[in-house]
Amino acid sequence: MLLTVRQNPWCWPIGIVNVALFAVVFARARLYADSGLQLVYLGLCAYGWWQWTHGGPAGGALPVGRAGRAVLLPLAGIAAAFALSLGTLLARATDASFPYLDSALAAGSLAAQWLQARKWIENWWVWIAVDVVYVGLYLAKQLAATALLYAMFTALAAAGLLAWRRSLAQSGGLPEPTG
Repeated sequence: MLLTVRQNPWCWPIGIVNVALFAVVFARARLYADSGLQLVYLGLCAYGWWQWTHGGPAGGALPVGRAGRAVLLPLAGIAAAFALSLGTLLARATDASFPYLDSALAAGSLAAQWLQARKWIENWWVWIAVDVVYVGLYLAKQLAATALLYAMFTALAAAGLLAWRRSLAQSGGLPEPTG
C-alpha cells in the first residue's frame, strides 16, 4: 500500500502477489467472501495497473481525481446489494463465519479497489472504514497478525488520503489542506 500512497504503478503487480497469498489464508479461516474477493482483486490489479499507466490524458499517467456523486451513489447501492446477496448465499449454503459482515467488507473492499484503480481520492475513505472493521473481524477470528496488518493498512490509508489530497490540491482539483 505504501507504493499506492506514493502513486507508484508497481503497487499493482505487487498487489497481485499479495492477493494470491491472502486467498489461501482466508480460505483456511473459512472467510470465503474474503478468499473469493482476492481472486477478483487479481483482475482489478491488472485493470488498475493499466489505468494508472495508460488511462490519463493522451494515454499517459492517470492523475488523482474525484469520483463525484454520480459515481459514488450507484456504487454504494451496488455494493449494498452485492453484500446482502452474498451474505445470504454464504449464510444458507456454507459454514462461513460472520457471513453478512464478511460479505459487507468484501463489497466495500471491491468498491474501494475500483475507486483506487480509477485513482479517485474517495477510495481512501472507503479503505479506512473497511480496514477498521476488518481489524475487529480478524481479532474475533484469532488472526492477530492479520489484524495487526490491517491496522497498519488503516494508517497507510490515512497517509494515502493526505498525500493524494496534496496531489489533487497541486493540480487545482482541491483546496490546499490547512493545518
